[in-house]
Amino acid sequence: MPGMIQPAAPERPSNPVAASGNDGASALKSGKPAGDHSDLPDIIDVVLAMDEEPPSPTRRSPASPSNVDPLVETARSYARAARSEATQRAYAADWRHFASWCRRSGFQPLPADPQVVGLYLSACASTSPRPTVSTLERRLSGLSQGYSQRGDRLDRRDPHIAEVFAGIRRKHGRPPAQKEALLAEDILAMLETLPHDLRGLRDRAILLVGFAGGLRRSEIVGLDAGVDQTEDGNGWAELFDNGVLITLRGKTGWREVEIGRGSADRSCPVEALRTWMRLARIAHGPLFRRIRGQKTVEDSRLNDRHIARLVKRTAFDAGLRPDLPEKERERLFSGHSLRAGLASSAEVDERFVQKQLGHTSAEMTRRYQRRRDRFRVNLTRASGL
Repeated sequence: MPGMIQPAAPERPSNPVAASGNDGASALKSGKPAGDHSDLPDIIDVVLAMDEEPPSPTRRSPASPSNVDPLVETARSYARAARSEATQRAYAADWRHFASWCRRSGFQPLPADPQVVGLYLSACASTSPRPTVSTLERRLSGLSQGYSQRGDRLDRRDPHIAEVFAGIRRKHGRPPAQKEALLAEDILAMLETLPHDLRGLRDRAILLVGFAGGLRRSEIVGLDAGVDQTEDGNGWAELFDNGVLITLRGKTGWREVEIGRGSADRSCPVEALRTWMRLARIAHGPLFRRIRGQKTVEDSRLNDRHIARLVKRTAFDAGLRPDLPEKERERLFSGHSLRAGLASSAEVDERFVQKQLGHTSAEMTRRYQRRRDRFRVNLTRASGL
């Protein structure tokens, strides 16, 4: 690529806010040596860096520390709440991966340099096993967010990034690999593998509510037992005689998910949830919690990775897809299999499935429908051929 820099090129002067916010303020706060860019900084780094800038006639005098500290804590809390914990973990991992590559390759991760990022993307796309294009897209988003939090800006439209990524997408782009949909008969077989203790009752409610609601794993573990009971919850469940009403807070606002009763108690998500809440004595706080020992239900909510492990384990124990090797079977199922299973199993108007899953377009819903009749609408015959 013309104009591409070499590792030995002299380091450019760094942005004052980025440099002081990352090397100065974060080192003072955390005790880490300057230049350690392994973790995403808190918003407090940027705030302290702004406070360290020399005063100018147009700027107001900085507030006293006694006034700033509570506001910094509040701002940091709001900034973290803007994204889910899973997204924050992914972005932090993306920055660490990029910073590690920079150290090995002789580059500096700061300040933002589109040429360096273009080389990084090229290196990622040339490794084996090669990450998917969607993974590289997320890594690029993670870097953009990382620079933003460091008071810098990454121009993703710069040719060194845009053209390189367009070439990667054109050469290596593939349809997204879809997880296996768990159908109703699969869920019933998986339920039979669960014990009848507290853990089994909890996991039974998780599988049935997650399947019938078409919920993401983060949505399942983020539920509370009532309205606005915890700060880290992203919704709550309300039990009625005829069903469960799930209220969720998503990226685009609030949405409601209605889960009706099943045809039998053993397959009814309402009864499973009611039984779990009654025997675990849950009336306030996180709905699905950790269990210590045999009978001790803790106050902390489950991690969303428990959902993925639960689906994989019960699908394996139920003997689903015995025609595949064990490693392939493990990769085939995940928490997303519950959402795909509802979309593929529910024989109702597509609009109702779209609403249940919270999709903004019918096209997105169709990606989840594994058993959809793709040729039901025949435009060839409709055109007269």
